[in-house]
Formats: sequence, C-alpha cells, structure tokens
Amino acid sequence: MKANKDFLIPFVGLKQGKHQFEFDIDKTFFDAFNFDEYNGVNVKVALVLDKQSTMMELNFKHKGTVNVPCDLTNEDFDLPVKGTLRLIVKFGDEYNDDNDELLVLPHGEYQVDVSQYIYEMIVLSVPLKRIHPGIKDGTVGAGIIDRLHSLAPKKQVVEEKKEETTDPRWDGLKKLLTDNK
Repeated sequence: MKANKDFLIPFVGLKQGKHQFEFDIDKTFFDAFNFDEYNGVNVKVALVLDKQSTMMELNFKHKGTVNVPCDLTNEDFDLPVKGTLRLIVKFGDEYNDDNDELLVLPHGEYQVDVSQYIYEMIVLSVPLKRIHPGIKDGTVGAGIIDRLHSLAPKKQVVEEKKEETTDPRWDGLKKLLTDNK
C-alpha cells in the first residue's frame, strides 16, 4: 500500500507530552489495502501520541461498525466493533517492525505511518464467525430461515404392526430350533 498523507504523523515538530489525533475510517481505507470482506465501514479511531525524549507511545482506540454478511443467513448487517492497541516507538539504527508492540524507526525519521496499525486493529476486532444478532432473539426476517425450516427432514410416523408376519421358509428352520430343546 502506498502511504496515505492522512495517516502520516510528523512527530518532529511536536512538543513532549500527549497529542491527540482522530481518524474516520470508511470502506475506501480498506480498498487501499485490497481488502474486500466488508460491505461498509464506519469506524472512529482516536490516537493519543505521548512523545517523550527517547521514545513515543501510541495508544489507539476504535469504535464503530462494519457491514458484513451473516455466516448463517448471508444477510448483511452492521456488526459493532471496538478495541485498543498500544504501540511503543523507539529509535535505532534501522527500521524494524518485527515485534507487534514495538516499532523501531531510524534516527533520521521525522514521521510515522499509522495506517497499517489501524488496519490490523480493526480487522482483528471483527470475530471470525459473524452471526446476525436477530438470529439469537428470533427477529431476523430473512427468508432463508423459513426455507431451511421447510427443507428440514420431517419426523416419520412409524406404525408398528401388531401381527408379525414371517416368511414361511423360515418357519421350518424355527421348528428345528425348538425341536432340539
């Protein structure tokens, strides 16, 4: 993904202390990552950057909804999501983002791109199994549920026969068993 200017935070001009940033995330943000599992996105991200003399601490918090299809009914619904992420930014000889909670930037760097961290934070807050909330309380109006009920196997009524009819060929064998006793 190409760096988006909206998610580049220039920290060189900032004074030491806490600084707040807010981002409105929508579907176009995920389109830039070629991620198309969401039909719509409406998430607010609040970022608090705590700049210190030798490092920075980034605290992300997000809350909103993503429009996804239900895994059972395939009906689209708005799934509420929220979460947090804490990232420590230190300075070193070369760029290193191997650790999930620690980012090492080269000494000459003057800005940090937070788009990848926002992307990962939102994607990881969406559960793997997405079930429409109307399924649990029975308010979902999807025709698929009625169709599944109509196609469900019906209970068969088995009538037990009072008289047991047997094959006459076996009757001769049964006499042999009873005669030996």
